[in-house]
Amino acid sequence: MFSIRPALNFGRGTMIVGELALTTAAFFSGAAVYVSAAEQPARLELDDKDLLAEWKRSYKLGAAQQAPLVFIGALLGCLAWWQMGDWRWLLGAAALISAWPYTGFVIMPTNDRLDAIGLEHAGPESRALIKKWGRMHLVQAGQGIAATLCFLWASA
Repeated sequence: MFSIRPALNFGRGTMIVGELALTTAAFFSGAAVYVSAAEQPARLELDDKDLLAEWKRSYKLGAAQQAPLVFIGALLGCLAWWQMGDWRWLLGAAALISAWPYTGFVIMPTNDRLDAIGLEHAGPESRALIKKWGRMHLVQAGQGIAATLCFLWASA
């Protein structure tokens, strides 16, 4: 395989780092797919006030879980690239860490608008924003899946 830097031979530890990167990306992907495929459709069945309340609580908990997974998985992917010299690890790390700027620049304005709406003001606007948020969240699932596939490819 073409390498953009020579591999450093650290023995079995190099593959463990790659396996951990793959596992972390798969955890992130699984959580993102679950939110898009199960949680978002279920919450959309709620009335507007309960929908907004559930989204606010769920988003806070999900962000606390998913942000560290992105950072740790990307860091492990970079370390695997550094140790093994295979560019596919770096590609997977880039796919995974791309969730941070995407969240910050694309999703965060919608999050901020939803956070600013009090439960007593929940209605068609908050429902439309949550539907929009769900469509944007699908991209994060795609980023995680892309990273997972890159790491799987690199580990093959």
